[in-house]
Amino acid sequence: MNTATLTTTAPVSVAPARPLAGALTRACVAARVAADNKGQDVLVLDMRPCTPLFDYFVLATGASRRQIHTLAEEVDAALAAEGDTRLGIEGYEASKWVVQDYGDVMVHVFDPETRDYYKLEELWADAVKIDWEREGD
Repeated sequence: MNTATLTTTAPVSVAPARPLAGALTRACVAARVAADNKGQDVLVLDMRPCTPLFDYFVLATGASRRQIHTLAEEVDAALAAEGDTRLGIEGYEASKWVVQDYGDVMVHVFDPETRDYYKLEELWADAVKIDWEREGD
């Protein structure tokens, strides 16, 4: 006769997750962190009228590979503190253009030549520029 032992475990209490701030708030946080870390030409674009894929682009320029890495890492840490999770990152090793995907917010950090080459703010010229310094207050 085969007997099995049934064990039960007490329910695990999980603290409720911190509510995720809105996309605009998180985009402004990313922009502020980029500017605080000496990112240049920081820009937030409202992409909602242009595409259903994401709500905001955050664009920033870093002067060196080290600064581009710092901008990407500091933005990720700040958004994680807001309860956001990065879904993907591309370009970190090459460090000419690092893009971080947060679902509704995309953060682009370029070196100066790559930003000038791709000109995303011109490519998406229909997107409204957000005054992130005022909006985040």
